[in-house]
Amino acid sequence: MIKHHPQEALLLAHAKGELPLSMAIAISAHCSLCDKCAAIVATLTEQQAQQVLSAQSNEEVITASQTDMTLVADPLPDELQAMLAHIFSQPEANITLSYSPISLSIKTATYNIPAVFRQHLTRPWQQLGKVSRMRFDVDELNTRASLLHIDALGEIPQHTHKGYELTLLLAGEFTDINGEYVPGDFILLDHQTHHAPKTKTGCLCYTVLDAPLHFTKGLSKLLNPIGELIY
Repeated sequence: MIKHHPQEALLLAHAKGELPLSMAIAISAHCSLCDKCAAIVATLTEQQAQQVLSAQSNEEVITASQTDMTLVADPLPDELQAMLAHIFSQPEANITLSYSPISLSIKTATYNIPAVFRQHLTRPWQQLGKVSRMRFDVDELNTRASLLHIDALGEIPQHTHKGYELTLLLAGEFTDINGEYVPGDFILLDHQTHHAPKTKTGCLCYTVLDAPLHFTKGLSKLLNPIGELIY
């Protein structure tokens, strides 16, 4: 059972279309895995739509009859009419948008992940030991969004965060000092957390960071001076 969910303020911002791409992907993916949050977003979206419609209905509408004006459209040139007639005579497109999960393979594992990732899976995987990463192009200054795969019995060295770290578990499992996580868990951490995520069977996550990790134990601390290059 999913235990970690986005705050309602994030869900509301998502419904209003106010989130940056990296976080919007996370909320959409979480809602694909969590019926509870999907229902909340649907309700908030409906409320936003009603507010917009109410605001529009309260605006003053000036009609042609109120201003004693008769609006007559100029006739279209023959060439334009012929072009439009040709366009409208074409068979209607039969487009079906698919929201079904998509398949993703990494090493020897294959996962079904939310459809929101479909257009972002164009980058190559970067691998370091048991950890593989596919970074997305979200164009958000210092923010980094990635798919992160950890092989069975793999772990991320103990670290804290210079900014925030969002982890959405898509498949598999992992644990840290705060407990065990299951697919759909939405974990948002800041500089107050020190942890070393590890997995027994392997996992696939979507991660968003706005600053480098800061490693706090062992040889991994040697990576801190080049943290800007590797996060």
